[in-house]
Amino acid sequence: MGEPAPSPEISTMSFPLPVTECPRPTLRLVGPTEPGDSTESFLESLTLCVLEVLAGVRDLDQLARWVSDDVYRVLSQRVVLSARARQVTGERSIRPTFTIGRTLHSEPLPGVVEGVVIVHGKARTRAVALRLERLETRWRASAINVL
Repeated sequence: MGEPAPSPEISTMSFPLPVTECPRPTLRLVGPTEPGDSTESFLESLTLCVLEVLAGVRDLDQLARWVSDDVYRVLSQRVVLSARARQVTGERSIRPTFTIGRTLHSEPLPGVVEGVVIVHGKARTRAVALRLERLETRWRASAINVL
């Protein structure tokens, strides 16, 4: 068996290839860039991500840049406990379906937002309390409590 014949497209190309200018990509921050700028949607998104992490269908590392080290540590412990509980009961990790209820938030200090997100699931309704603090150009959760 011989080697395959070179592709006609490759063999007809002349080298070196001409250099063309590529447009600069448009970059944007994910999450609000100013206090009050989509704060409510950020609280809701972070809440859903935390609940998915606890359900075992999202990797905790995906939240690392959005939560403080203390919050990450506590979530890590809860992920381990949830995984053990699922293993004992033989339950599989399935993506939970939630409906966002009411979201309330306030700004007790400049650069600090405290909020609560009500989340309705199939079997129960939960409240998730969050405290966000500004870290340069983005929010970072310094406290998350799932009730």
